[in-house]
Amino acid sequence: MDLDRRGFFRVSGAGLVGSSLVALGFSPTAALAETRSFKLARTTETRSTCPYCSVSCGLIMYTLGDKAKNVKSTIIYVEGDPDHPVNRGTLCPKGAGVMDMIQSSSRVKTPQVREAGSNEWKRLSWEDALTRVAKHMKADRDANFIKTNDKGVTVNRWNSTAMLMSSAASNESGYLSVKVARGLGMVALDTQARI
Repeated sequence: MDLDRRGFFRVSGAGLVGSSLVALGFSPTAALAETRSFKLARTTETRSTCPYCSVSCGLIMYTLGDKAKNVKSTIIYVEGDPDHPVNRGTLCPKGAGVMDMIQSSSRVKTPQVREAGSNEWKRLSWEDALTRVAKHMKADRDANFIKTNDKGVTVNRWNSTAMLMSSAASNESGYLSVKVARGLGMVALDTQARI
């Protein structure tokens, strides 16, 4: 057999790789015969919006669960939505890491309150939390509502409370949020996009 230097290196390199794979237990026939199931094959696809900023990128969340009555499905994969007109499937680092936020053990999932003078957080039900917020808002509005200005012109202003709205919300929910806030007399309105 007539080998030049390049041919010698090719043959010896192929032999080294082949013997290493056999020594590690790799069998090409077994690997080719094995079929793997696609990891998203049994999942349910749900479209959502990224919660982080005002860009409102589209997300596709894949949940795994058998949809039985009392079984809670879990999110196993999140990716950018290629059909979404804003991001067209791409995600920034925060959006790409939304899976870590969803599955974080320190994520707050229930309303909590820290009473005046206390250093501990106490859990509340959603109904109690909303009732508490409504009571505080009513008390503040009753104490600080301005019906008329110095000249006697009706202004109906509530200057002591502001509303911060989600910039990731749809146009319809944003419109309704502004209407509710303005109806209460709030002057200071903003969205998280400017923060």
